[in-house]
Amino acid sequence: MVKKYGIEMDALKHPLMVEEDTYETSGKPLDSPTKIAEFLNASVGLNRKAEEYVYMLAFDTKCNLLGIFEVGHGTANQCIANTREIFMRALLCGAVKIVIAHNHPSLDIQPSKEDISVTDRMIKLTGLVGITLLDHIIIGGNNIEYFSMREKKLMRHERECYEQDYNNLKFEGSVMVAEKERSR
Repeated sequence: MVKKYGIEMDALKHPLMVEEDTYETSGKPLDSPTKIAEFLNASVGLNRKAEEYVYMLAFDTKCNLLGIFEVGHGTANQCIANTREIFMRALLCGAVKIVIAHNHPSLDIQPSKEDISVTDRMIKLTGLVGITLLDHIIIGGNNIEYFSMREKKLMRHERECYEQDYNNLKFEGSVMVAEKERSR
């Protein structure tokens, strides 16, 4: 069983997690994009929604699902999911790993430039707060058609960024200077 949470303000205007719904699960871990797509389609009907919705799935260190959050609801062809709201929810429930999933009501599961840009920005930001973005999944079409950014290797891993930065460090005396590689 997994819970869907929302955020409400308490009497002091502090954000508070509130249980909105409960969904039965098979008891098996959601350890693949296929299983996540199947779960979201069965629980919230993501593949049947007429407008774009964005959900965040929050996981603990052992990839146990802590909860799901609706983090955005838009129109037939766009949706804005604020990164602040995503992180607030992830931190409130103690998540160390998250998956972002949204639907394309057009049934075209190919990511837009904005989808890829959001994924890149989320990877950078999750690294700053110690949370891992496991995947960004786009759901559309019939049944379980989906597009996984991780499976298609569209997720720029933070480790690669750090390795590139590290490889570009130059040591001059006691001063450490980071330089970008210059094209020749």
